[in-house]
Amino acid sequence: MTKPSLPDLLHAAVSAVGGTERPGQVAMAEAVGEAIDDNSHRLIQAGTGTGKSLGYLVPALAHGERVVVATATLALQRQLVERDLPRTVEALHPQLRRRPQFAMLKGRSNYLCLHRLHEGAPQDEEEGLFDQFEAATPTSKLGKDLLRLRDWADETETGDRDDLTPGVSDKAWAQISVSSRECLGATKCAYGAECFAEAARERAKLADVVVTNHALLAIDAIEGAPVLPQHEVLIVDEAHELVSRVTGVATGELTPGQVNRAVKRAAKLVDEKSADSLQTASESFERVMELALPGRLEEIPEDLGYALMALRDAARNVISAIGSTRDKSVHDEDAVRKQALAAVENIHTVAERITNGSEYDVVWYERHDRFGATLRVAPLSVSGLLREKLFEDRSVVLTSATLKLGGDFNGVAASLGLSPEGVEGDDVPVWKGLDVGSPFDYPKQGILYVAKHLATPGREGTRGDMMDELAELIEAAGGRTLGLFSSMRGAKAAAEELRGRLDNPILLQGEETLGELIKAFAGDPKTCLFGTLSLWQGVDVPGPSCQLVVMDRIPFPRPDDPLMSARQKSVEEHGGNGFMAVAATHAALLMAQGAGRLVRASGDRGVVAVLDPRLATARYGSFLRATLPDFWYTTDRNQARRSLAAIDAGAQAEGK
Repeated sequence: MTKPSLPDLLHAAVSAVGGTERPGQVAMAEAVGEAIDDNSHRLIQAGTGTGKSLGYLVPALAHGERVVVATATLALQRQLVERDLPRTVEALHPQLRRRPQFAMLKGRSNYLCLHRLHEGAPQDEEEGLFDQFEAATPTSKLGKDLLRLRDWADETETGDRDDLTPGVSDKAWAQISVSSRECLGATKCAYGAECFAEAARERAKLADVVVTNHALLAIDAIEGAPVLPQHEVLIVDEAHELVSRVTGVATGELTPGQVNRAVKRAAKLVDEKSADSLQTASESFERVMELALPGRLEEIPEDLGYALMALRDAARNVISAIGSTRDKSVHDEDAVRKQALAAVENIHTVAERITNGSEYDVVWYERHDRFGATLRVAPLSVSGLLREKLFEDRSVVLTSATLKLGGDFNGVAASLGLSPEGVEGDDVPVWKGLDVGSPFDYPKQGILYVAKHLATPGREGTRGDMMDELAELIEAAGGRTLGLFSSMRGAKAAAEELRGRLDNPILLQGEETLGELIKAFAGDPKTCLFGTLSLWQGVDVPGPSCQLVVMDRIPFPRPDDPLMSARQKSVEEHGGNGFMAVAATHAALLMAQGAGRLVRASGDRGVVAVLDPRLATARYGSFLRATLPDFWYTTDRNQARRSLAAIDAGAQAEGK
């Protein structure tokens, strides 16, 4: 039997989901198919509306060998497993003569742990969750959540936190889940045969397509012990997020509270001398942290160095002691020991990493009003790690609506550890970039307006001229505005100011769950929604409710961000342009994502307004503009208002 062609398979899949085939989608599917056949790598930019999920799923399913698809957001994982994959598998069955299996796999802590549920979590707090006189009645929201989780445990087939609706707080979930370090292991656990996390792993081993997240992909790469099943092809969707997710997984932290909890857990399991030395080291560390000021530590201060060495050594002794003690008086001794060991091992690992010091690590203090000081350590760069762990022994396809920054792929490629496109040599992964465009007619559907007449935003203080401009734009648009702010403080200030000036309802991120806010915003065209980072990337509101997207300023990283400023300095020390490589690249990525909120469907019309004159006047402005969709460009404020008023009038005439 002749092998079915990719265009035929794609046509069948697109028809099954009721979509329209697009030239960009066909080009993408062929490029993914080539990469799989050649065992090579691709970076593919596919604009909103291309249908990129099918663009990579069809060649992946046709391939026949195991494929891992890693995404950044829960929404896309669910879409793939609940909608795209089932329909595509059925659509391709007549031609492929098989039904490829698929499964979702996440980190262990995302699944309910039956051992923790039935045996209980080792308690740190003196108070229990329930009133001792009325044991059946929860005395708190936490107690109510736990009762609901107990009921859910009897019904759920997956034990996956994301299948629980409505969700529960992180604190409640922590009572019935374990990290991979705390897990007893299926063979030692009384509930091993029924374990949800193990069942998910087994399903993944049998699947042709495994859908996972960037964090688990990072753990698989960093920790050496394979978490994902063997696979020949890796597809990374939402690939613009990968570097920050990998950095997050590779970041260690220590807080006095975390160290105290570890001390309490270990004290029951080791001899008095070991417990006392860890307690003493914990107190020294706490005293140092009380005086900690936020910022990067280019050198470790002497008092912190001594405190960390004491913690490291005391933790090492406790780890040895926990391994050799047995105490049958401790309820559920194995689980208590495993949890204590995980907590102390983390302290030892982070304290040793900072004490040893590496030119490739950045160490800094953070302060939080409620939680006090945190000590963090993160890699200066993850590019070497990604080059070594991601691109060997498999074909890798990275795709996103935002991979070309300033007009080419090389900036994103460098952050992934890749050489510029076309460079060949030993140990250099060879890759090709492809921009399959967008089905939208951006110059006709959207306007990029830069408010060139405004004052350059400073670091502090309110921007009266910006508030006036924002109010006028919202009035011209009749509401319909998504306000993207570079800080939560800026979003709050604008919401407070404009609620007093305008009749339009203004929703503010944090005042309700994100899902509820987006629903309310989409449901009423007069409404505006203001917020920060998750709105720049997580909002999909096609139609007349979102016809004006406003960015208050170019979203450069804060100058005092320890990790970003360290990365910038490192690029400069190696002869590069640190500002362009780090700050401008970071801003370009976010602005492209933010501008992408405007046009989500072929009938959408609107304006992206940037209230920061530097986009028009600064030398780096052209780099940032080259990253944005190809909207019609103007700095004429009257033109922007007239266009918004016309779009609003058109929507009202259609009754929207």
